Amino acid sequence: MKIRPKLLLLVTVLLLAVSLAGYAWFPAADVSGSSADRVLVLKSQHKMILFRNGQELCSYHISIGRSPLGPKTRAGDHKTPEGDYVLDSKNPRSGFHLAMHISYPNLSDRERALKVDAAPGGSIMVHGIKNGLGWLGRLHRLVDWTDGCIALTNAEMDQFWKLVPEGTPIEIRP
Repeated sequence: MKIRPKLLLLVTVLLLAVSLAGYAWFPAADVSGSSADRVLVLKSQHKMILFRNGQELCSYHISIGRSPLGPKTRAGDHKTPEGDYVLDSKNPRSGFHLAMHISYPNLSDRERALKVDAAPGGSIMVHGIKNGLGWLGRLHRLVDWTDGCIALTNAEMDQFWKLVPEGTPIEIRP
């Protein structure tokens, strides 16, 4: 029996599409009933870990600023900051699926920007995918795409929103 190249290509594309769809929409782990008291971001590993009393609650693979190496030095550099901050407010009406503000810039960030005669920037958030594009799911992780924020899937952001109260410290490491 001879297999037609067009049929083989069609079957391959369909299998790939089904695989990507499963990857994109696989739900976040269930850790309901807990709350985080610390968040750690490891930029080089594209990983964010939530802790409670020193124990890991859950972790997420993340997308970060589209210039991922090094700390944020000024407004518009597309870098995710590095340092110690606080998740200080929630925005349910963001242009992205939910958003939680990071207290950037801190004193050292402002001093770093001053050295290069620039504004430090601001509006750094942990957020979901841009409104209207939630169907991307985990596919958003294929590239670093934010302007310096930390991005999760919408399902993960829903979970993060419930687990992380305002005032929670966040450490962002290289």
